[in-house]
Amino acid sequence: MKLLDVNIICFVSLILGVVLLIFLERKHPYRKGVPFFRDGFWTDLISYAIIQSFLLKIIIFDYIIAPINHSIHGKFHLSISEWPIGWQLVFFLFTHDLYIYWFHRWQHANKVLWRTHEAHHSNQQIDWIAGARSHSIEIIINQTIEFLPIIILGADPIIIPIKGLVDGLWGMFIHSNIRVSLGKLKYIINGPEFHLWHHANHREVFHANFSTKFSFWDVIFGTLYESPNQPSSWGLYYKFPKNYFAQHWYAFYRWTFEPWEKKREDT
Repeated sequence: MKLLDVNIICFVSLILGVVLLIFLERKHPYRKGVPFFRDGFWTDLISYAIIQSFLLKIIIFDYIIAPINHSIHGKFHLSISEWPIGWQLVFFLFTHDLYIYWFHRWQHANKVLWRTHEAHHSNQQIDWIAGARSHSIEIIINQTIEFLPIIILGADPIIIPIKGLVDGLWGMFIHSNIRVSLGKLKYIINGPEFHLWHHANHREVFHANFSTKFSFWDVIFGTLYESPNQPSSWGLYYKFPKNYFAQHWYAFYRWTFEPWEKKREDT
């Protein structure tokens, strides 16, 4: 199948997935009363999901990954190009998800890294598009580490749009305001029932539920938190800017730490 065909299929699948998630949020809400156009919706959709994603894709692939790949071309002899495409996809899904678990965990434990992540936790109403709110530095780091190995290991080019689709839909799913239970499967595959707790401003989840796709990382490394109850509130304890540019600048504007952040260190 041609790369262009795969890109078109992935784009259509993404749109259909968004429609399905929105329908399920309206039909089976985890938290009732969350309006569709909730506070910060347009910032997350336009500034983060559309404009930032488009611009950062150019920066990451053209100005970071391409030069690195060019500089090591012919010097890197490990290749997975002969693997079946299915195994290539599975390999990158698992290895990148393990990396994301640990980097995410370090972001919550380190004062400096937290500044690249706090914007992601600033929404007080979590829904399908809330996960798009991520500082550009965080995205540059994570997506460079995500896609650079795909290229330098000689994977099939269609792995990039397919993995991008899986990442996008899964990210929207775990943030979606949907009441869903995966049963025992929840200890393997991550879903809203664990990740919505991760976004709660409850002390018990400051350092818990870091998994993205596979919740078994939290199970294995002892960071899983579950409760039969629902969080009482989401977001940050301290005030956070609502403007996209202010949210970015806030990471650098002050290096003094709020009392709330001191509480994070003590937990």
